[in-house]
Amino acid sequence: MLLAPLCRHLAITSGPHISHDQPVRCGLEDYLVILFPIFMFNPSRDQVRQFFTETWAKHRQNKILTPMESMALTWILQHPEYHTALENPDAAQQEFSVEKGQVNPFLHLSMHLAINEQVSIDHPPGIRGIYEQLAARSDEHHAMHEIMECLGQVIWESQRLGKPLDTDHYLELLRQHSTRH
Repeated sequence: MLLAPLCRHLAITSGPHISHDQPVRCGLEDYLVILFPIFMFNPSRDQVRQFFTETWAKHRQNKILTPMESMALTWILQHPEYHTALENPDAAQQEFSVEKGQVNPFLHLSMHLAINEQVSIDHPPGIRGIYEQLAARSDEHHAMHEIMECLGQVIWESQRLGKPLDTDHYLELLRQHSTRH
């Protein structure tokens, strides 16, 4: 699938070339996004943000969507709080600050796509079963957000420690989430 490179570059705030096997540091947003080594293209942050805004515009104009746009639209529709940003041309250039309590809609949507890909290919192995457990307990969207919480934690830890993403720890956090309650 082509979602990993798309999602990987959503939060990048500067333009230098980044090696595909290295952590990605995302400027002021200070996010680290490490996905899969399935890199068939290398879009910029602006191109990826444009992908989301154009997907939303095409939907609103009742135009035909590509399969990837259809996947993105699934998550866009589940986040009406992002619709205004997706309609605002200035939002694609905006820096979103966690310190100011801002959520980056482009990063959030990209994480949905990344997790969707992880589940669809069961990578890391076992994530699909954990997702199914979480979804059975509540719903698919809530399950995605629980996984996103774990992914965000391991990304933060990876960045803080300057180490690669620990998939074993990621799966352990996911298992903890799936067995609580």
